[in-house]
Amino acid sequence: MKKGHQVTMKEIAKKLGVSVSTISRALKDSPELHPETKRKIVEMAKEMNYQPNLLAQSLRISRSKTLGVIVPEITSHFFASCISGIQDHANSRGYNVIICQSNESLDQEKANIRTLVSSQVDGLLISLSRETNRFEHLYDLYDREINFVLFDRVQEDIPVSKVTFNDAGGAYQVVQHLLENGSRKIVYVSGPEDLYISKKRKEGYLKALKEFGVDEDQSLIKITDLTESGNIQVAKDILKLNPRPDAVFCMIDPVAVDVLTEWKAQGIRIPEDIALAGFTNNPTAAVVEPPLTTVSQPGYEMGKLAATHLLDQLDGIASEDPISIVLETTLVARKSSQHFEVKK
Repeated sequence: MKKGHQVTMKEIAKKLGVSVSTISRALKDSPELHPETKRKIVEMAKEMNYQPNLLAQSLRISRSKTLGVIVPEITSHFFASCISGIQDHANSRGYNVIICQSNESLDQEKANIRTLVSSQVDGLLISLSRETNRFEHLYDLYDREINFVLFDRVQEDIPVSKVTFNDAGGAYQVVQHLLENGSRKIVYVSGPEDLYISKKRKEGYLKALKEFGVDEDQSLIKITDLTESGNIQVAKDILKLNPRPDAVFCMIDPVAVDVLTEWKAQGIRIPEDIALAGFTNNPTAAVVEPPLTTVSQPGYEMGKLAATHLLDQLDGIASEDPISIVLETTLVARKSSQHFEVKK
């Protein structure tokens, strides 16, 4: 151990191959555990020079009854829905909520965490920014035994609870729909490759192609930084492909709407020239012309479940051991993808 490093219960648990909650119960001399198990844990704690985190304990005893929430952007319909679910459930259990947005910035995300922790929130609910490709700030929270749950945009390796959608399954649904409607040369417009949802939706895209016997073509995978200018550039790049693709699947609806707007300005007919689909089912998707085929993901339910699990951990109802909650999605087929007769 580094000099000055404060050993955590998580480190003891990893060393012994048991759960954090087992370590916690042993150090509290719980009668539920076998005496030999308690003896081994206490001895290891002494050997590793474990000292209780008095700050974390005081925060657990003296609650602020406040949760901190960090999202990439509050103006997004999806994240606004998540916040509503979080706030409604938190309020129903007597908690207030402080909401911060990272503005898709890693530095701002770190600053938000510092602010919320210094405000002594009881726990954090975090959805990562598009710039977040380093995770030391999250591991710091973990090492300090500060409760937090990741949702939607998560980091897979850090051992905390996560609430996600079946992003691969939703992408598979929409690409399967395009394939069943006759498309074969399908572009996937991805966000930054480090993003969890970028990777998972790519997995679903490739799985659908493989099952329909369509060869993977890396030239048909385009990357956008998710800004309007980046999305428009990708829309222009797709039109330069030769031969031109017959369908495009965008990782999120805002990208698809920017692509649609640019193509219409250039006289491209949707879906007659190129079919188009997104993912999220933002309200805009239903009112653009043509209405956008997409995948519906229940943001309110995600926020509610994330808040429920965090509060259950804080109240001792749920184990401190991390779990993964995966919500299903639903295909919403609209005019933007209906350019061929469905093959029977």
